[in-house]
Amino acid sequence: MVRLCTGTEEDIALTNVALDFIGQARELLSYAGKVEGKGRSEDDLAFLREERAYKNALLTEQPNEDFATTIARQFIIDAFNVELYAALSASKDAELAAIAEKSLKEVKYHFRHSAEWVIRLGDGTDESHRKIQTAFDDLWAYTGELFAADDVDRAMLQAGIGADLGEIKKRWDDHVDEILVEATLTRPKDGWMQSGGKTGRHSEHMGHILSELQYMQRAYPGSSW
Repeated sequence: MVRLCTGTEEDIALTNVALDFIGQARELLSYAGKVEGKGRSEDDLAFLREERAYKNALLTEQPNEDFATTIARQFIIDAFNVELYAALSASKDAELAAIAEKSLKEVKYHFRHSAEWVIRLGDGTDESHRKIQTAFDDLWAYTGELFAADDVDRAMLQAGIGADLGEIKKRWDDHVDEILVEATLTRPKDGWMQSGGKTGRHSEHMGHILSELQYMQRAYPGSSW
């Protein structure tokens, strides 16, 4: 059953999802700085890197065109995160496994929330169906990069630390297909996929994101909060 909520409740829900992501990023960046061994903190890694030093999927930097786009993108990422953190919970790296296990509890809620909205919009009015279908059609070309393994991914998997992106893709397909069918939506066809973000080549949107993210630290170097 799809749970109904007011606009105010949805504002709070999406804010809580964002706060969960910030918490996960802090733990991962703190650990990354520790593993790197160069004395860089989570703030250094978040606020003082140049654009090409960020290695993220292009999907995550796409703008929120409307609510349907926001939900479709969130759902795609949530379905991925559930399987990623489930896999990383079994990592041989005990600290990474602990972070993943904690994060998994949060992303399961995220997935349930975004999936309910996909169903509601897809199986709702003609307009809501059209908008959420268009959102998936527009974003689908960014999904392939989530599962594109590079040398680092393969080395981490071989060491028993990372996740098998091929296996995650299979389970992601199952999650996505199940919800799209229930939402009476058509899964876009796989074809040519956008890529580059995971190697530091970003879309035009990344610079605007960083200008907001890094403004305070660059305007007032060394500030803390």
